[in-house]
Order: sequence, then C-alpha cells, then structure tokens
Amino acid sequence: MRHLIRALALAAPALVPTIAVAQGNLVLYCSVQEEWCRAAITAFEKKTGVKVAMTRKSSGETYAQVKAEASNPRGDIMWGGTGDPHLQAAEEGLTVEYKSPMLKELQPWAVKQAEQSKFRTVGIYAGVLGFGYNTELLARKKLPEPKCWNDLLSDKYKDEVQVADPNSSGTSYTMLATIVQLLGEDKGFDYMKRLHRNINQYTKSGAAPAKAASSGETLIGITFQHDLVTFAVGGAPLKVVAPCEGTGYEIGSMSIIKGGKNPKEARMWYDWALTAESQSIGAEVKNFQIPSNRNAKVSPHSPRIEQVKVIDYDFAKYGSSAERKRLLSKWDKEVKALPK
Repeated sequence: MRHLIRALALAAPALVPTIAVAQGNLVLYCSVQEEWCRAAITAFEKKTGVKVAMTRKSSGETYAQVKAEASNPRGDIMWGGTGDPHLQAAEEGLTVEYKSPMLKELQPWAVKQAEQSKFRTVGIYAGVLGFGYNTELLARKKLPEPKCWNDLLSDKYKDEVQVADPNSSGTSYTMLATIVQLLGEDKGFDYMKRLHRNINQYTKSGAAPAKAASSGETLIGITFQHDLVTFAVGGAPLKVVAPCEGTGYEIGSMSIIKGGKNPKEARMWYDWALTAESQSIGAEVKNFQIPSNRNAKVSPHSPRIEQVKVIDYDFAKYGSSAERKRLLSKWDKEVKALPK
C-alpha cells in the first residue's frame, strides 16, 4: 500500500498539465461586433472546454496586427471582418491552408472565397454596403432624403456624412473599392474627393458611423446595412438605404494564423464557427449578416443580397495585396490629405 501511495504521489504533478492541455486555450482576434464575439466565445467554451482570450478590433487593424506579429504570432484565429484583409493575409503567407469538413454545408460564395485563397480563408457571412440617415435630424434640418451615392455629394450635406478610414476599416475599404468599380478609377477618386468635403469624421471602426447616425451625432452614416439595421431594430430613427446606382458587398471571413501557438484549438474553432448552431448566434445578439451555412437561421431583419442591386464585386482583384496597398496609398495622398 505504501508503494502504491508513493507511486500516486509521484504521478500527481504530471496529471495537472495533462488536464490543462486537454482543455486547451485559444487566442481569438475578433472583428465582428463585441456582443457577438462574447456570445460566440461563451457558447464555444461551454461546448469544448477550450478557454478563449479575445481581442476585438476592426478587420484592417487585425490584419495589421497579424502582419506585425508574423515573426512571433500571438493570435490563433482571425474571425470576422471583411474578406479583403483575409485574402491579403492569405496571399502574404500569414495564414495557413485548412479544408474544413464543414465546407459541404456552406453557400457557394463562401466556398468560392476559400477556393480563391487556396483554402487559407473561408466565408462565414455576407453583408451589403449602404448608408443610413437619421430621420428625425433630416426632418428638423429640412433636408431631402438621400437615395443614391451621388446624392451624398450635395452641398446640403456639408459636414453631415460620416464614414470610416479605409486603412483601419474593411467596411470603408469595401466602399472605396465599390465606388472604383462602379464609376471607374478616375471618376471614382473624383467622387471620393468631392465626398471628402461633406465628411465630418473618418472613424476607426466601420460600424461607428451607424451608431453615430442612430444617436444623431451625424446625419448620414456610410456602413454595412446590417450594422444600421441593428440600431433601427432597437428603435433608433434610422432609414437604411441601398444606393440607387448599385452597391458592393462583403464576404466576412475567417482564417487560421500561421505559427499560432494553438493550432488544434484553432481548427476546433474554425469547424465550429462554420456550423449552423454557431452562425445562428449572430441574429440572437442582433447582428444581421447573412450566414454562410445553408442551415443557419436567417433573421427576417437581415438585408438580402438578392433584393439589392449589387455590383459584380471582384474579390480576387480588390483583395490582392498589391491592389489594396495601391488604392489605400492613393486614397491617403489624393483624398485624406485634402483640406476641408
């Protein structure tokens, strides 16, 4: 018996790290709204026992962080945010190839995103670009209802429009790429220069203009329609607009960071995040993107791509590293640097 007790005592310290490894850890870089980040983490931890540490930033900021940490990666997963930074990260070798068994349940546009990146990223939701305006503020100022991109250039909206900086915001980069594809590059940049005169602030986050318009801090906010819908459903006096000329859209994406310390847990999150169960969480916390899993619940409030005039957005071109860097550099020099 003494020998048995001694053997167990010697073995006991070794049991502790074994249990910790079995439970696992994960470092998540999240680029959807924080309430969705936290709800998803809670559900994942409950299901798997894996402990998740989360940092929430916009997609452009997350990409910049992953690039800066490339020699010593701290994160394991980039989850959410527009697909362009994910495609750029894939092209630059910052993420790894992974073919999830869940691919068979996804919408064609989500699978195409994976194929274009050589399976270094995948689509998890879609969202349509647009703008919204505060109806009470519009009535008080006796201004006309904006219905088109071109309407936003009117002198009547001087200092009344808010949009994010495309360097930090995937939402705003989608807007820049959309205008260039709609009008051609020369006319597109002429549009951005003229719009600049009406911008009251370039925010860091792409969803911030929706919040500002909902509270009356700005009259008009340019962002994804689902971010505006969140505030409208909550009772804010917001009118959501799909611009009459047509508009772009995003494929929100997910990628496994190359060199991450927890690759097993990263794949666990990746597979789980593509399930209908996981993707239905968004609508439960009033995030109204279209899920990529065909079996996930879609909220009746979610803006439908098929009901909006959308352009044939070239994700491969505008998600490429060279094109994205070129457009952002040109915007910095020719638009942001302009005086008001």
